[in-house]
Amino acid sequence: MSKNKIKKYIMNLTPLFGLIALFAAFLIIGTMRDINVSYGLKSIINQSVVVAVVATGAIFIYTLGSFDISLGASTAVSALIGGMVYIKTENLFLMTLVCVGVAVLVGLFNSVLASVFNLPVFVTTIAMLSVLNALVLVLISVNGTGSEIAVPAAAVKPLNNTAFKIVVLLAFVLLSIFIFSFTKIGRMQKFQGGNPVCAKLSGISEKKMAIIAFVMSGIGVGLGAFLSIIYAPTLTRNTASSVGMDVIIAIVFGGMPVSGGARSKIYAAVIGAFSMTLLSQIMVMFNLNSGIGQMVKAAIFILVVFLATSDQRGNMLPR
Repeated sequence: MSKNKIKKYIMNLTPLFGLIALFAAFLIIGTMRDINVSYGLKSIINQSVVVAVVATGAIFIYTLGSFDISLGASTAVSALIGGMVYIKTENLFLMTLVCVGVAVLVGLFNSVLASVFNLPVFVTTIAMLSVLNALVLVLISVNGTGSEIAVPAAAVKPLNNTAFKIVVLLAFVLLSIFIFSFTKIGRMQKFQGGNPVCAKLSGISEKKMAIIAFVMSGIGVGLGAFLSIIYAPTLTRNTASSVGMDVIIAIVFGGMPVSGGARSKIYAAVIGAFSMTLLSQIMVMFNLNSGIGQMVKAAIFILVVFLATSDQRGNMLPR
């Protein structure tokens, strides 16, 4: 095996090594400080699973070399409408379908809007972020108490367990891996993200790839909204407020290049989401306030992006 292949192999495994190191640090520090480690792990899963699910779907968008900053607001709107449906029908299955359906419709609207006006996808998502944030306030004021929409906790309690959340996450991750790695859709998306000029000349439809990417992202957002309701059935304007930025950080933490293309990988979302939460928990153990925690995340984010792109800058294909 050549040195370049060995270096590439090690680079691909670095995020996984980082996750293992953070997990070991969490166990060691937790034990030394006499912290309830099992409770901490449960908390980590609860915090990570929503970001991991949403980020897994977002990989399809990021692979195209674009990004969506409205994912957090879309998760909130989907959760609120899903919660309203449950209050009216008391049907958990219907609530889940509505969460996913609303999220997919928002994603499709983003992709169609970009196609009609011939705008970059990220431009339409910036506009959609403002629209969705305003819609959150409208939904709460019209259908809630003025400050919240509450789904009965007893209704979702049977599903609010670690095993169920992991099953949902694994099911969506496996579906995404199959589409991304074993179908021509995944290959075409990587090709388009790596070199959109050649992809277009090869007959790959940019609009079709964008629509598929936003549908998959919408499914992830809808499942994230459903899991958000299960974990915190009292929905407010702050529901999923940090998900959008957490998804971006998680994908980068997981070792995926921000440029997308052939180096994109589904598992980056899961590794990054859990790594980010473990890092936050470790900082809490050291009694660091949230401001310092955000600064540490920002510094690591910049460092990871720099390291991930340092050996690729001279090899970028025309975009």
